Amino acid sequence: MTASKGGRGSRAPKGSGGKGHRALEGRKDTIPASQRHWYGKKQADRAAKRDAKFGDAPAPRAVAARRGRGEREMVVGRNPVVEALRARVPADALLLGVSVDADDRVKEAVRIAGDLGVPVQEAGRAELDRRTEGAPHQGLALVVPPFPYVHPGELLESAMAAEAPALVVALDGITDPHNLGAVARSAAAFGAHGLLIPERRAAGVTAAAWKTSAGTLARLPVARAVNLTRTLEDYRRAGLFVVGLDGTAEADIDAVDLLTGPVVVVVGSEGRGLSRLVRERCDLVARIPMGPAAESLNASVASGVALYEVSRSRSRSA
Repeated sequence: MTASKGGRGSRAPKGSGGKGHRALEGRKDTIPASQRHWYGKKQADRAAKRDAKFGDAPAPRAVAARRGRGEREMVVGRNPVVEALRARVPADALLLGVSVDADDRVKEAVRIAGDLGVPVQEAGRAELDRRTEGAPHQGLALVVPPFPYVHPGELLESAMAAEAPALVVALDGITDPHNLGAVARSAAAFGAHGLLIPERRAAGVTAAAWKTSAGTLARLPVARAVNLTRTLEDYRRAGLFVVGLDGTAEADIDAVDLLTGPVVVVVGSEGRGLSRLVRERCDLVARIPMGPAAESLNASVASGVALYEVSRSRSRSA
C-alpha cells in the first residue's frame, strides 16, 4: 500500500543530519557554585547543597554593578583579562558569563580576582554584550576604574618639595598607551617625580599602559594638563628648566649643563616630534647623539636615554 501524498503521517520526520549534536552534548565544565568565592556564607552553603544534589548546575545570576561616572575601561576576552589580572591592573569587578565554559583561563581569572579581592559578578550574555558594547568578550570582562590623575599644580608642588631636584617628564602627542607605560617605567627607574601629559589628543593611563609600566604607575604621579604649553610656562616660572628632545636640534643632551637643577624633559612623538607651540616654550631643545644607521628613537627609548643622562649628570655633580 502506498501512502497518499497529502497525508500527514506519510513522510518521515526531518532530522538535523547531525548538525545539532553539539547542542545535545551540553556545555563543558563550569565552576561549581560552592567554589565561587564571591558568594556570601549563606549562598555558599545553599550552593554546596545544590551542587551535591544537581551537580554543576549554573548558579543564579548576581546583579552587576552599575557603571559609575568617570572613564572606566573594559578589558574584554579571556587572554587580555588574565594578562591584566596577572599584571595587577586595578579593577572594580570581574564580569563572568553565566554558565561560561570554565577553561584554564577562566579558572585562573577567578582565582586571581579572589586573591586580589576583586568582586566577581555573574552576568548573562545580553548584559555582557551591552556592557562591553558588542566586543568579543568570550564570557569574561574586567572593569578597570578611572586612573587617579593629580593636578599639574599638585605635581609641581610635590616635585619642588622633594629632597632631590625636581624632575618631571612631559609627553607631547604620545598616543600609544604602551609608549606611555614604557616612559613611566623609565621615569620611575631614574627618579622622576611624575609625568605630565595633555588631556586631549594623547594617550591616557589605560590597562595597556599599566601593564607596560610593570606596575610603576601605582607609585608615579601622573598629571593631565588642559593646556600643555601653558602648564610648561607655569613650570618655567616656578624655576624648572624645560628641555625638549628633538632629533634636528644642534645641542647634544649630554652637553647640557643645567640638568643638575630642577628640570622638565619634554618628549614628542616619533613621527611628528615636538609641536611648534611646545617647542617655543622650551628653554633649550637638544638631541640624542646617534649613528647614521637610525633616523630617530621612539618616545620610550628617547626618554630613557635622556633620563639616564640627567641621572648621570647629577651623580657627577654630587
